[in-house]
Amino acid sequence: MELFKKKEKKEEKKALPRTQAQRFIDFWKNLFFAALAALLIKTFLIETSRVPTGSMETTIMVGDFLFVNKFIYGSTSPRAIPFTNVVLPYFQLPAIRDPRPGDIVVFEYPGDRDELRPVEINNYVKRCIGKPGDTIYVSDKVVFVNGKEFQRPSHIQYLNTYVTPKGVVNPRIFPAGSQFNEDNYGPVIVPKKGDVIPLSIENVEAWRTIIDREFDRRVVTVEGRQILIDGKPVKSYTITKDYYFMMGDNRDDSADSRFWGFVPRDKIVGQAFLIYWSWDPSIPFSDFFKLLGTVRINRIAKIVH
Repeated sequence: MELFKKKEKKEEKKALPRTQAQRFIDFWKNLFFAALAALLIKTFLIETSRVPTGSMETTIMVGDFLFVNKFIYGSTSPRAIPFTNVVLPYFQLPAIRDPRPGDIVVFEYPGDRDELRPVEINNYVKRCIGKPGDTIYVSDKVVFVNGKEFQRPSHIQYLNTYVTPKGVVNPRIFPAGSQFNEDNYGPVIVPKKGDVIPLSIENVEAWRTIIDREFDRRVVTVEGRQILIDGKPVKSYTITKDYYFMMGDNRDDSADSRFWGFVPRDKIVGQAFLIYWSWDPSIPFSDFFKLLGTVRINRIAKIVH
């Protein structure tokens, strides 16, 4: 009989309604764990990215919003404080694989051709054309990698029918002092870790920015015909990172590796793989209903390749 009464009291205790304070605590507890899960997913698994320029048209359009696979190339902890240019120390998880030619890659913009570091931290989206050690050559707009024509993306776009002839120099082209233009470019060899680069007065400007960036400060100086790195006379330099060559599919309207140079492996964020939303960004958000009318239904949930 006593056992029955004890059981009855336990059931009554379980049936007691939760207080308002308990429900309030449970709400914030659930919200905290949901936010934590979202943060972990965004940090280590799936990143989102908005496309602000037409350099990848028509594969990716201005106004497309992308899902980015971060773990395939090795996820990292946050690299910067959001909405600022404050760089954070970060760690990186092991990669499943490295970027391959043909991948659509999201990466931190390394900066203009002669900049030590960019003024603002921005993510760019381009197609990987060359991996470390590859030789890149563009002849009359046609890209060759290691002597073979690079497979043309199905949605590649050329805006200009005119081809800038070989020998016509574009002074904005990478590397500094080269005799290339955007339509007839190279050959250039994509640097890989361990490459030993002979340095001379004739080629030091082509390598200055890469060396300075690897030191994260200005270290290359020239005194007479003597090249110094961090104050020490040198005749060569050993590359410490792997690099990649990126180009946009909109070949005549793309600021890419032809103009600002190679992308170091540690700047690569992930692989773009899916468009989850798309609309016309030229419509201001304040005119929301008009903006909503520009939604590109046919692009939503489209896999990019």
